[in-house]
Amino acid sequence: MSDEALLCRIAEAADRGAFAELFRRWSGKIRAFHMRAGLVREQAEELTQEVMVTLWQRAATFDPERAGAATWIYTIARNRRIDALRRSRRPEPDPHDPLWRPDPDPTPEEGFAAVTRDARVREAVQTLGEEQAEVVAMSFFAGLSHAEIAAELGLALGTVKSRLRLAFNKLREELGPEFSLELQDD
Repeated sequence: MSDEALLCRIAEAADRGAFAELFRRWSGKIRAFHMRAGLVREQAEELTQEVMVTLWQRAATFDPERAGAATWIYTIARNRRIDALRRSRRPEPDPHDPLWRPDPDPTPEEGFAAVTRDARVREAVQTLGEEQAEVVAMSFFAGLSHAEIAAELGLALGTVKSRLRLAFNKLREELGPEFSLELQDD
């Protein structure tokens, strides 16, 4: 049976026998292909496994009208090798980089201010109407986008945005000028 026919059997029927035959035919060739490119045996074997898994998973994308099986398989092998090379060239994160350090614990004053601020915001949200409070909670507490809120509530996107704007205007009135509220369009 040809390689093309084996790929078609894998795609159509998830034929394990066809895959085993394709593996037998191609695993050594793919490993040698990677080793000729300068990879050590362990790397070549690992990439060969990745290529074979890809052949199994993506056999349905093989189109014998566009390319032969050998071309398709070697293209996958080449792409996996390029991906591995890119991964190996990424620099290791520097543990001394300030971005990797946790934020310092808040001072007692900062902690008290945060608790007080949060309580004031919760009280202000309770002054909102039910519809406005619902979209505020979904946006800021559940982290949903405006489009996701609209879909979940069965509302027009403009209605969600209007409710959020009205809610923000009311919250600004309740909280006063020392609170900075930003409404983000998404």
